[in-house]
Amino acid sequence: MKAHFIAVAGSAMHNLAIALKKKGWQVSGSDDEIFSPAKERLAQYGLLPERLGWDEDRITKDLDCIILGMHAKADNPELLKAQSLGLKVYSYPEFLYELSKDKKRIVIGGSHGKTTTTAMVLHALHAAGIETDYMVGAMLKGFDVMVKISQKSKYMVLEGDEYLTSPLDLRPKFHLYMPDIAVITGIEWDHVNVFPTFEKYKEQFEIFADKISKNGTLIYCSEDGNVCSVASSCRNDITKIAYQALPCRIENAVTYILYGDKEYRMQIFGHHNLMNMNAAMLVCKQIGMKEDEFLTAMQSFEGANKRLEIVRQTPRSIMFKDFAHSPSKLKATVSAVKQQFKDRRLIAVMELHTYSSLTQEFLQQYKGSMDLADKAIVYYNHHALQLKRLPELDKQKVYQAFGQEGLTVTDSKEELEAILMRENYDNCCLLMSSSGNFDGLDLQSLSEKLIK
Repeated sequence: MKAHFIAVAGSAMHNLAIALKKKGWQVSGSDDEIFSPAKERLAQYGLLPERLGWDEDRITKDLDCIILGMHAKADNPELLKAQSLGLKVYSYPEFLYELSKDKKRIVIGGSHGKTTTTAMVLHALHAAGIETDYMVGAMLKGFDVMVKISQKSKYMVLEGDEYLTSPLDLRPKFHLYMPDIAVITGIEWDHVNVFPTFEKYKEQFEIFADKISKNGTLIYCSEDGNVCSVASSCRNDITKIAYQALPCRIENAVTYILYGDKEYRMQIFGHHNLMNMNAAMLVCKQIGMKEDEFLTAMQSFEGANKRLEIVRQTPRSIMFKDFAHSPSKLKATVSAVKQQFKDRRLIAVMELHTYSSLTQEFLQQYKGSMDLADKAIVYYNHHALQLKRLPELDKQKVYQAFGQEGLTVTDSKEELEAILMRENYDNCCLLMSSSGNFDGLDLQSLSEKLIK
């Protein structure tokens, strides 16, 4: 089979391309921007386009299908050529459903926590030797790709993203997966460029719940009132299972899960992660795994890539990088680090990078999100605003939106680095939170300068 990916460098897109290549397909792709780690991973599998940009000559009649990424526009010349030739065009959610429609589909959705919860499920199933196909939004230790497709596995575990499917299909991605087991981890307004009101955003989760198969299961977070509202309006044939954070104790900066009459020493921490873990445990229980087997497997779970990932650590200092960018994610992560390392000073740095976070109206949602940090810094860069065609931000308005006395706001990568270089990191935690990369700031190199 031959497939061509338009906008191949997206997180899920490039991993799907790799998965098909490993499956024996002939795969090609194109994109107008390719960043790390997609660039290196595509190159590793011989899939890196020879040149950036779009070229309709890449589209030929012998292609079995086109897989279209959200990054491409409706007037993309390669897409137009494919349509003129009558080629089958899939979005990647459509394509994943086609490959999994005869399997038991487990779909994990939510405004936050879905990547970590999906990663926990996969880690536990892998430890138990239960074969599964999957799509997850971050690299996981022990897994060489983020998408796996096979013939023999009975299960497909999918991270359910609520963003739009493709330029030709404006449904949220998770509406296409038709879960047998669904999880909703939390609902917090996001993607304001697509869902201009919270009510419209929440409606997408109501539709997602309604897509659950007949006599299927919804596992939902009872600590979130918006999620409870969605669960309460579900069809009567759906089995509803509520969850909250697993009980724990923290000693010497280590979290122990308390379950039954046993304790399980964990490598991850934070109230939000203990909620995610309970959701993952309930998913695994639905397919036959015992709680003790699951929690034992979780003791070796180090977290998904960029989710409170340790960049550098010494006996008295530690630097984390984290994907937290929405208000609730940021607040939960700052709180988690402060709770785990209660005797250490916390310096928290957050990059405004998503469309929502760079929107003046949405900024008000961040009020109080970094209050637990001893020093808080907010960074944004003008290039991100230009790419998203947004007006310039006013530093003072950013400061006012967060509502935190002593907050530092900077729009210069060099100034950010200089600010960090002036700090004392003895008995300190440094948290770097972003869905971007701080405009190319090398965090590994920076950590070596800061943490001796």
